[in-house]
Amino acid sequence: MARETITIECTEARKEGKSPSRYSTSRNKKLQLEKLEVKKYNPALRRHTLHKEIK
Repeated sequence: MARETITIECTEARKEGKSPSRYSTSRNKKLQLEKLEVKKYNPALRRHTLHKEIK
């Protein structure tokens, strides 16, 4: 299969000492070769932050 399940994690929460929010999503690894970066909502910080792929 070309689709892969990945986890994205908040980049700003650890700097502020809060728990990072994580989301699970999938991507096509044949078309997207670089790591995924998406702005998502972090409920601990109560704002949208940048989430990067960790796995």
